[in-house]
Amino acid sequence: MSAKEKIHRCYGGRRDAERIRKIDAMHFIMPVILPDRTDNEAFISETVDLTNVNEYLAKRNAESPEYHYNLFQLIVTALMRTVHLRPKMNRFIANNTMYQRNDVTASFVIKKEFKDDGKEGMAFITARPEDTLESIHNELYRQITENRDVEMKDSSTEEGMDFFFSMPRLLSHAALKMVRVLDRHDRLPYSLVRDNPYYATLFLSNLGSIRLRAGYHHLANFGSNSVFVVIGEIKKRPVFDENGEVTLHDTVTVGITVDERIADGYYYSKTIRLFKNLMDQPELLEQRMDQPVEY
Repeated sequence: MSAKEKIHRCYGGRRDAERIRKIDAMHFIMPVILPDRTDNEAFISETVDLTNVNEYLAKRNAESPEYHYNLFQLIVTALMRTVHLRPKMNRFIANNTMYQRNDVTASFVIKKEFKDDGKEGMAFITARPEDTLESIHNELYRQITENRDVEMKDSSTEEGMDFFFSMPRLLSHAALKMVRVLDRHDRLPYSLVRDNPYYATLFLSNLGSIRLRAGYHHLANFGSNSVFVVIGEIKKRPVFDENGEVTLHDTVTVGITVDERIADGYYYSKTIRLFKNLMDQPELLEQRMDQPVEY
């Protein structure tokens, strides 16, 4: 991080982030002239060759773990490690001000039952610098197992939504407008924020689990989420080798929507390169989150 963008951890911080006080002129002006996150979306679509991933998963699962390793766990771990090593991806803009988030977090919706009227739960995980694929795998197993228990108590975010839904319509609309104001100034009760996916570094949607293709998904002006990731269905696609020979490989498309104000195109390009390098060498995910990677 350059001296101009040094983070001053003093006044102006939030509960979940610190204000970036020294920043270049363009990144100072952009949040003022384009204040809404939804007006600053940039969409990136990348196809990942799963040849090495499949071999790695077969090797790990040959050890017969209680909860098998799968593609989603690898993608989540690779993305969270990418953010650890590319810290600008952990920034967000709120109330026309840029912040650096304190933790690297990821959240996604879990379908409790695969049927039309099945309830949904929320998973919210934090990746510490010392975490590895194994610890992320274990935490995902814990949260997914708990969330698929239909008798389990709802999260604080779900309880909050139920509370507003139970109110008379006019009163609930007024209350929710106040929620928007409190959100803008970081004054919402912590119980409504701590496991809310709109406050996560990464908000993920695993559409491959319901046999849909990846695509664009919008960001939201509520909360602080600046990166939304959609994971598609595994598909066989033609891949050309260095001799021009074509073979069919398992691949997955990942769609990433970002707030373009938090970094520039070159930074995003290197970030995607790092993510794809981690997916091409999944054994690297056994290392700590903060261990540097050549790419």
